[in-house]
Amino acid sequence: MKSIRDILPDIRKKAESAPRGRKRQTERGEIMRFFLRHLNYSRKQDGLIPMTMAHLGTVLEKIPTQDLYYLKSVCSQAKSFSKTFWWELDPTKH
Repeated sequence: MKSIRDILPDIRKKAESAPRGRKRQTERGEIMRFFLRHLNYSRKQDGLIPMTMAHLGTVLEKIPTQDLYYLKSVCSQAKSFSKTFWWELDPTKH
């Protein structure tokens, strides 16, 4: 078994070569940012604190990415983005 001293140089190389910043964007992350931007806009108007990316991640955790595209199109066409978003996520409404 290798000692930690032998493993660390490999970890440092991988960390240095890993993409940083905008290069780490994912398809799901972009959709989540879209939802976050629209939801926080309406939350600010209602006097609520902004939602964080982590909170939105837990809300959308079980939803596949392809279904998020459907949710995005439905919410974009609605009068109230936020109300439609939360109504679509509630399984008792369907």
